[in-house]
Amino acid sequence: MASLIKEQILVALAAGRFVSGQALGDMLGISRAAVSKHISGLSDLGVDVFRVSGKGYRLAQPIELLDKSTILTNVAKPFLGTKVDVNVMIDSTNSYLMRRIPNQLTRGQVCVAEYQSAGRGRRGREWVSPFGSHVYMSMYWYLEQGMSAAMGLSMVAALAVSDALKNTCNLDVALKWPNDVYLDGAKLAGILIELEGQAMEPCHCVIGLGINVNMPSKVSEKIDQKWTDLQTHYGRPVDRNHLVGELINCLRQRISQHERSGLTEMVDDWKARDHFVNKPVKLITGAKETYGICRGINNQGALLLEVDGKIQPIFGGEVSLRGIT
Repeated sequence: MASLIKEQILVALAAGRFVSGQALGDMLGISRAAVSKHISGLSDLGVDVFRVSGKGYRLAQPIELLDKSTILTNVAKPFLGTKVDVNVMIDSTNSYLMRRIPNQLTRGQVCVAEYQSAGRGRRGREWVSPFGSHVYMSMYWYLEQGMSAAMGLSMVAALAVSDALKNTCNLDVALKWPNDVYLDGAKLAGILIELEGQAMEPCHCVIGLGINVNMPSKVSEKIDQKWTDLQTHYGRPVDRNHLVGELINCLRQRISQHERSGLTEMVDDWKARDHFVNKPVKLITGAKETYGICRGINNQGALLLEVDGKIQPIFGGEVSLRGIT
């Protein structure tokens, strides 16, 4: 109930205009004191709310909320049948879709949210998800060829993000194996692929994307690595509805390409955007560290690591790739 009230308050304040405590109380059927208590809790969502006596409450800056119909106006004609679920507050977009496997989903179905209370990155790390600031999006796909067809999907998704950011913001990003998107040497976006099914049978796949759009300063203190956001580089407000629509287009296009020919046609695209290609790197696997030269990826999506003059493929898993300065 409390989270629903917070949702309604945020929607009421999204336009950036003052709304009185009395008006909010009347709308929600609660007292002004209860309104004040709920608004105090909004700081936990990464939202700044100002209170001015005699005027009421106002967001520090207006938020253009995600809207299903607006998103679909930016989806290309071949993909207009895409089902899009828009949530205000959710645990995570990946979890939302995973819970609905297999009977409540259609191929290409998308979930987006304004806020994630339990956003997840790779290896179980928290994905910081302030309200109305970024893009949190997941897409469901059914893999008829089984888990083997999932090989390289992180690269497919990263290339799709690169395509969408070029189309919407005219930005050229770099890609870091196996699942990160970088801009100007800092992390801009991450990808989380989750699978359900048996190894030798058709399986279900959820592709999760988290893209930093406009990072609130108070939230950035929680992030333990170098980051950046689109707003810093684009120089004007980013239309998240447009971006989500274009992400749907580019994901569908890249996934279709992958179904036709695997990664074969995408290896050169990846190499052109590879953050570490032909640079010295450190590969971390548990307590083990391996030093070498990154030589891109192969047709299966494995990292090509040159060690002592010999190139060996490294497949995904519990591994991390770091540059050497």
